[in-house]
Amino acid sequence: MSLPTTHLGDGLTVSRLGFGAMALTGVYGSSTLAENLRALNHALDAGVTLIDTADIYGDGDSERTVGEVAGRRRDYMTIATKFGITGSIAAKTMRARNDPAYVRAAAEASLGRLGVDTIDLYYLHRRDVTVPIEDTVGAMSELVAAGKVRHLGLSEVTADELEAAHRVHPIAAVQSEWSVWSRDVERSVAPTAARLGIGFVPYSPLGRGFLTGALSDPATFAGDWRAGLTRFTGDAFATNQAVVTALTGIAADHGATAAQIALAWLYAAGDRLGLPVVPIPGTRRPERITENASAASIALTADDLRVLNALSASVVGQRSDFDDPNWTSDSRESTDR
Repeated sequence: MSLPTTHLGDGLTVSRLGFGAMALTGVYGSSTLAENLRALNHALDAGVTLIDTADIYGDGDSERTVGEVAGRRRDYMTIATKFGITGSIAAKTMRARNDPAYVRAAAEASLGRLGVDTIDLYYLHRRDVTVPIEDTVGAMSELVAAGKVRHLGLSEVTADELEAAHRVHPIAAVQSEWSVWSRDVERSVAPTAARLGIGFVPYSPLGRGFLTGALSDPATFAGDWRAGLTRFTGDAFATNQAVVTALTGIAADHGATAAQIALAWLYAAGDRLGLPVVPIPGTRRPERITENASAASIALTADDLRVLNALSASVVGQRSDFDDPNWTSDSRESTDR
C-alpha cells in the first residue's frame, strides 16, 4: 500500500501521514514490545514513511523500538527524532536543555539507540530560553555537515524563533500541537512557516485520543498521563465532549470516523494557509493506522469547516499544563505581546 507524499522543507519528502512513536512508551497505556513492533511494521506496510520519536520517549525505549524495525526496513523509513528535554515524562520532571555540547552528545546517543548512521530529521524538542537559538541550531547544523543528520526541525518554537533559526540553517519542519481544539499556532507560527517554505508536522492531531470519541469515560485513562491534564478532568471533560459530538456528526455524513474528520480538518487548514501538513497520530492498534491513512481523501464541505472552525472557542482547559511557563510556543508568544 502507498500513501500520497508531501514536500516539507529543505527538499524533504515524506508520506502525507506520519506515525507518532510516543504512543509506544506506555504514556497512553501499556503495550508489549511485540505489540509495538506490530504497530510500527503495519504503519510501514500502510505506506507511512515518517516515523517520529524522541530520546525522552520511554527514556529511550521508543528510539530502541524504532531502531529494531529500522534494522530490517531502514530503506522504507524517514526517521525523525528529537533532543532537548532532560528528566522523565512519566515523573513529569522534564526540563529543556539546548547547549551546543549537549546537542552533540544527544545526537550520538540517539544514533546509538536507533542503530543508524544518519538521522533523517533531527528536531529541537523544547526551547531552553537561556540559550540563543542561533547557538543551538548552529550546533545542529554541524551534525548535518558531519553527515550524522540530513534535515533539521524545531518543535514548539515561536514565529520569531523559527525565523532566527532558519537564518542559521534551512529548517525542514516545525512541529507543534495543532488540531481542531488547539489552534494557537495559526496566529503566527504556521503563517511564518508557510512564508519560509517550511512544512508543519502537527503532534497530538487527535487531541491525545480525545477527538476520536474513544474516551467517553475518564476511567478509561485513569492510569495514564492524561488523567492530570485540565482538558481531561472534572467539568472540563464533560464540556469538551461537545467537540467530539460535532466531529461524530460530520463523520456520519461522510461515512467516516471522528478521527478521520479531525485529520481531514488539519489537511484543509494546511491548504487554507498554503502550508504542507503531515500529522503524526500515534496508536498501538494497526486498525487505527489504516483508519487514519484514509483521512487525506475526505473532502470537507464549507458547512463542515464552518462548524469545525468554531469548536476551539468553547474548549475548556489548557493544551499544556506543565509547570514550565516556556514549555509551549503559545505561552512565550503570549508573554512577548
